[in-house]
Amino acid sequence: MTDTDTIEAAGRGPDEIYRENLKQGRLCIQYCTAKKAYIFPPRIMSPGTGSQTLEWREVSGRGEVYSTSVIRRKPDRGGNYNIALIDLEEGSRMMSQVIDVAPEDVTIGMPVQAVIEDRDGEAVVVFRPR
Repeated sequence: MTDTDTIEAAGRGPDEIYRENLKQGRLCIQYCTAKKAYIFPPRIMSPGTGSQTLEWREVSGRGEVYSTSVIRRKPDRGGNYNIALIDLEEGSRMMSQVIDVAPEDVTIGMPVQAVIEDRDGEAVVVFRPR
């Protein structure tokens, strides 16, 4: 998709478009031309304005941990993992995981980089420390 493709032009739902981009290895989120701001999660209209002038734009994937929690599980159930809110450099926030570091070592303010992984046949966004 180009920077000028809108939801209406795509003819598909926003979640489908988001997932298709991930499958192609691209992290794209919507940009509201009326608000001049990125929005996430994918929607059919911009929150606050109701504008439908949304464009898909590829983003850097760079961000910072805003908040984090450790989910504790027994080792035989997969062990501990974290859930984190990530503030993207472009201004929107995503919920994901920070990988390649112990869940307890993920800290607020930690700089991270998005990576797209295949998990059970589905492309998902996770983050690594940078």
